[in-house]
Amino acid sequence: MQDAHWHVLGAGAIGCLFAQALHRSGSSATLVMRPGTHQRFLPLIVERGDQRCEAQLPVITAGDDELISHLLVTTKAYDVRAAVAGIAHLLNDDCVVLLLVNGMGLAEQLAADWPRLDIYCGTTTEGAYALGARHIRHAGRGQTRIGKTGLATPPPWFAQWSRAVDHCVWDGHIANALWAKLAVNCIINPLTAVHGCRNGELGQRRDLAEQVALLCDEVSSICRAAGFGDIAQQLPSTVAAVIAGTADNRSSMLQDVECERRTEIEYITGYLLEVADQLGIAAPRNRALLEEIQHRAH
Repeated sequence: MQDAHWHVLGAGAIGCLFAQALHRSGSSATLVMRPGTHQRFLPLIVERGDQRCEAQLPVITAGDDELISHLLVTTKAYDVRAAVAGIAHLLNDDCVVLLLVNGMGLAEQLAADWPRLDIYCGTTTEGAYALGARHIRHAGRGQTRIGKTGLATPPPWFAQWSRAVDHCVWDGHIANALWAKLAVNCIINPLTAVHGCRNGELGQRRDLAEQVALLCDEVSSICRAAGFGDIAQQLPSTVAAVIAGTADNRSSMLQDVECERRTEIEYITGYLLEVADQLGIAAPRNRALLEEIQHRAH
């Protein structure tokens, strides 16, 4: 069976990292760029340790007529719907869409907008950041999980991902992995953004450690009520491990707040609060963090 041709929507650090990984492993990968991009090929550099990998990846924009059968989406959460809408005319009727974005709720939104799409979700702990335009540093190796709830056996195209990406696994219960990541992000991201601190300070400063503990209690209650009891039980130890393991990191939400950019809080804490409201659970600490960060963004 011929390998799928992947188009990558969102040429940031993670999008470029996976586009280059697919290309390097022998798969076809094309970057989907904004209208006005005139280059037909763009240079992409990925540094891994002492290795420097360079590639010229083809480019299309919404104005082209190249049909898309497999789409990887790695934009900011708040850009997903508009970005997909901008190229919807290029998508095959049964186009595979793999969402590798922060937060939750977007798969449901896309399915409502375009019921014909075959939507999958993923989450990754790979670390990457931009050194320049399409010049990426692969900062830390992690695990990538891809799946679709209720689909135990991976589709044929997943073989490309397991070949291209180290530690890439199929997860027929991907909702668990997404919820586990969401729960951690609801605690670390907004707290670091509000207090202007690196992740490690959440465990080192007593006042912040107390806020972490209280927020863990609140998030755990929502997780448990939503049917994710294991995540709720392990949340304090999971959060502590992430804080320790990423002590020097500055969360993406902190960086967005410092640069006065829009954050993804509506798709992280906002999604959690939607679930809490549906389940009748009060979540005053999460709501206060959401309002604080929204206030800072205006």
